[in-house]
Amino acid sequence: MARRAKSRTIAVRIISMAMTGYYRTMVRPRTSRPLSMLKYDPVVRKQVLFLEQKRGGNK
Repeated sequence: MARRAKSRTIAVRIISMAMTGYYRTMVRPRTSRPLSMLKYDPVVRKQVLFLEQKRGGNK
């Protein structure tokens, strides 16, 4: 049986570094570097750094 091709994009969760528990889900190309960006966190009502969460999967 043939292996399935991997998707070119993956959905990732970026988490607020203000430690509020707020996160966003974004889609990025599989080959690009992990996301980091300034976005609005409505819990603290400020722009804060969001970093991509590490995957907790088996592989």
